[in-house]
Amino acid sequence: MKIRDQLLLSVLVGTVGTAFGQTSLTLFGIADASISHGSGSTSNRTQISRGGLSSNRIGFRGAEDLGGGLSANFWLEAGYNLDDGSGVPTNTNNQAGSGATQSQGLTFGRRSTVSLASVTLGEIRIGRDLVPQYLNHAAGDPFGNVGAGAAASYVANISGVTNTRASNSLGYLSPVVGGFGLQLMHYWGENARNAPNSNDGNGDGIRLAYTAGRMTLGAAWGRTHYLAGDATQRNLNAAYDFGMVRLMATLNRDSTGVASGRGGVIGVVVPVGVNELKASFSTYKTNAAINSEARKVAFGYVHQLSKRTALYATYAHVRNSGGSTMALNNAVTAPGSSSNGYDVGLRHIF
Repeated sequence: MKIRDQLLLSVLVGTVGTAFGQTSLTLFGIADASISHGSGSTSNRTQISRGGLSSNRIGFRGAEDLGGGLSANFWLEAGYNLDDGSGVPTNTNNQAGSGATQSQGLTFGRRSTVSLASVTLGEIRIGRDLVPQYLNHAAGDPFGNVGAGAAASYVANISGVTNTRASNSLGYLSPVVGGFGLQLMHYWGENARNAPNSNDGNGDGIRLAYTAGRMTLGAAWGRTHYLAGDATQRNLNAAYDFGMVRLMATLNRDSTGVASGRGGVIGVVVPVGVNELKASFSTYKTNAAINSEARKVAFGYVHQLSKRTALYATYAHVRNSGGSTMALNNAVTAPGSSSNGYDVGLRHIF
């Protein structure tokens, strides 16, 4: 069989091979759909939701062993909407207006990177990737910032289009030494140098993490420049696995030059055999509206049918105050009113 045919076969069956100069190629993804309902004081909605436990994705990743502990790697990962088959939009230049795209065919907006990695020196990564400050958000939320249970401090975050990912980035991930790991990133908005908004979409992020046994700690900072005012994120994360229960928490403060916000999430995951019970409390308060604050509680259960397939159910309640209008699963609620939501779904990992 020719090399070309063997590489194609490895993609089609989703396997990793090492026959040709220690090269691997993998197809991977998640298919997740749920029946979701949201209720608010203004309107309610029921729909087939796009990933209530994990975000839907399909991707390709590969690596080539270059010898001496050095490898070349790529990662292409696209988000898609399982209910209608459309692709999830991306952002080309880290700016809300000119860089935003619409739902369309697949775009590798979740991640598109190429990198060189060394066992002893770390990894240099280029492309579109998660920003360092997002990882603390995700580590503190037992619902992974997804579905009806996603933390209020993430859903209502005011820091804009780079609160999760950035395009046109150059990143560095250090090896873990003594439990410490470092991630650095710089990204560009790629505007003309003589334009008034020449720095729009340029930014930096840094995260320092420490792991010792069952304990994990993290601190992160990020800033994206805009002519209207810089968007800044700062957060702290802590997690501890007691065996019978895993506790996690994140605190964050954000600003945009004209507004500021602060909040956090505390969560718990209780293993029940191979299954999980989850719960969280989260809050986010901003000065964007008078005394605007959302407080959210969420409960969930994940039942594993196999290592790759799970049934799940999530329920959440949001209590708004002041000018806050957070609503669940596309319901609409008036300022200061409450909202309820649930997801019941099926996730398959491939």
